[in-house]
Amino acid sequence: MIDALDHLTLRASFREGAIGAYETLLGRKAEGRQLRVGNMGLAIEDHASTAQLSSIVFATGSLDKAQRLLERRAIPAERDGARLILSTQATQGVPIELAERAVAPEASRLLKSEEAASITALDHVVIRTPDPDRAVALYGGRLGLDLRLDRSNPEWGSRLLFFRCGDLVVEIAHDLKKGVSDEPDQLWGLSWRTPDIARCNERLREAGVEVSEPRNGRRPGSQVFSVQSHTANVPTIVIGGIGRW
Repeated sequence: MIDALDHLTLRASFREGAIGAYETLLGRKAEGRQLRVGNMGLAIEDHASTAQLSSIVFATGSLDKAQRLLERRAIPAERDGARLILSTQATQGVPIELAERAVAPEASRLLKSEEAASITALDHVVIRTPDPDRAVALYGGRLGLDLRLDRSNPEWGSRLLFFRCGDLVVEIAHDLKKGVSDEPDQLWGLSWRTPDIARCNERLREAGVEVSEPRNGRRPGSQVFSVQSHTANVPTIVIGGIGRW
């Protein structure tokens, strides 16, 4: 039913320069209000008082087939043109849509930076949940994503669930200290991929982006750095190296 992540929607103020900020971050030129990297897109909607990820749109080969399957799996969905909008009550508060597509669009063209220093793909999108078993039932059982990892680590204070979606991961994170509740899930953060983490880090520093020094990631063979500006309030890291789940 779900083939890939088509795009994420971000609500942020154009007055605050959200589109320009993400052009700088990704090293790519926006087309209208959208940017694309190799495996997904980012659509930016103007909103004066909000800065947050607002929806996740998955790609499917057939909306008709997807709608029938969702009905059998007890997920109400409403057809809106070329989109299928899932009930937020069924998706635990995360706005989820399906879009029909045959071929993924190409990545947005590079700005002045070279490919190695740019952002080339999304590594994972993070959703925070107060109930990880509920999330397994939704993303694995009803939406059919492939659960690749379920790991609790007291040192991190979290339980992490990794669902494969195309060539990226939907990560579900649960704060162990907060326990389980029936509060809604939250579409939360992004981890971008770059071919050369040192050159990407240097490019962003020169462009005035606040970034940390690269450090070893949790995956063996990977490095990451945090991004503290030019993200429109979205928790963001950039990952490089060979380590991938």
